[in-house]
Formats: sequence, C-alpha cells, structure tokens
Amino acid sequence: MKTVERATINEQYFKDDDKVKFYTGLPTHTVLMAVFNFVLPKIPVRKILTPFQQLVLVLLKLKLNLKHKDLAFRFQVSEATVCRIFSLMLDILSTQLSPLIMWPSRETLWKTMPMDFRQAFGKHVAVIIDCFEVFCVRPSSVEARAQTWSNYKHHNTVKFLIGITPSGIISYLSSAWGGRGSDKAITLQSDFLYKLLPGDYVLADRGFNISDEVGFYCAQLLTPAFSKGKPQLSVLDVERSRKIAHLRIHVERVIGELRETYSILSEKVPWESLVTSEK
Repeated sequence: MKTVERATINEQYFKDDDKVKFYTGLPTHTVLMAVFNFVLPKIPVRKILTPFQQLVLVLLKLKLNLKHKDLAFRFQVSEATVCRIFSLMLDILSTQLSPLIMWPSRETLWKTMPMDFRQAFGKHVAVIIDCFEVFCVRPSSVEARAQTWSNYKHHNTVKFLIGITPSGIISYLSSAWGGRGSDKAITLQSDFLYKLLPGDYVLADRGFNISDEVGFYCAQLLTPAFSKGKPQLSVLDVERSRKIAHLRIHVERVIGELRETYSILSEKVPWESLVTSEK
C-alpha cells in the first residue's frame, strides 16, 4: 500500500466517508470532525503535527493496529514521537470522551425498549452486562504478571466490565482490571451497582454471582439457571433460561463489533500502552 505523506493527512483527505470508516472506525466525516472539535481544546499545539493529525494518528493505531514504525513513516516523524503522541492522545480521548458513556434514565429505557425484551420481561431490563478481556504483552514485573494472568484465557490480559442497554447502546464501561480478577470481584469493586434503581433487571452470565448485592439495591439479577444438584431443570427454568440467553447474547455481539472495528483489541496490547497518567 502506498504510504500517505504527512501533508496529505488532513481534514480534506478525510472528506470521504469510506476513508473515515476504514482508517478511523468512525462512520462519517461529520462524526470525525465532531469528535475532533470536541477534543480540540485539549490537544497541544505542536510544530511537527497539527492537532487533527495527532487525533488521526491515534485513531489509525486503534483501528488498524499499525506498528509505530509504520505510523512514523506515514507522518514523517520519529517512533519516539509516535509513542509520545499516542500515549498523550489516549489520555485526552479517555478524559474527554468517557463522560459520553451515560446511564440512561428509566424513561429513555422504556421508550427505546425493543419488543423482544418487552415480551420476555416487560420494561424492567435496565442493562446487560459481561466482562471482556484484551490480551496484553507479558509484563516484566512479577506482580503485574500475576495480576494480569487470566486462568480463563491462559494468557496475560486486562479485563473490563461492560454494560449495554436493551437497544444495544454501551451504557457502562469500567476501568481496566487485571485478568486475574473474577467477574464478581470486578463488578463489586466498580461503581456499577450504584447505577441501579429499584425494580431494575440485570441480565448476566452464570459467572456473575452477585444476586444478593444486586438485590440490596432492590433490583434483580437474571442469569441462566444452574442444573447443579438437580436431576434436571424444570420446564419453567428451561424456558426462562432460554429467554435470558437469547437476550444476553446482544452484549456479546457488541463486544464482537468492538473487536472487529478496532483491531488493537484483537492483538496483544503493549504494556506501555496500558499505563496512563493519573486523572
């Protein structure tokens, strides 16, 4: 593929929506410029790269997982500069964009509740949760190595709790945890439970053994039924589990789309990319 020279990587080059989607993962040029204008006040002014180029650099890395040397060639800068800009821009994007992940009001949930959710559980489902893991390069620190080791993935990983609304919008994303943490531990140590309102239903997989904690907030955890200790599940349990599994799969679809859109999530993330400045 022909290398795009730094001078051509500008707002005009990304007027084409297909280019925007391929290189950044954002759907249109309009959305890209909206993101740019939103974070612009926080992007430092540099002689070597414009604020727009700095944003595009980090989006290229996230979308295509290009090597730092590749980005250095494209933007005609050193690898060290690429590393600095990528790290700084990640912090800026996290700080500026994370507040846009909002827990919707109950009225909004009711108005946007898909019919299959209404038929199964009325308007009570507030969120579907799951944890997803991203492989990371094996840390040099023994302590970090232990904290990130995932027995489930048999690899060093970082782990996130994610929640989506019934309509498929991401409404919650936790901080990163080491892959060693269980689904239950990560959920309880995050601020997720504080979001719940009395009467809310939470759909989750069997690994989320948090029914008592959810119940403390007068909400209800719905997970597929266990057959352990029983000769077989009752007809009602089977039907209820089928409904939960059918609806819970939407969160797995969203996680799959994230991995497909941003290639960096499907590869081993360098350890240095996981270290951010203190907020």
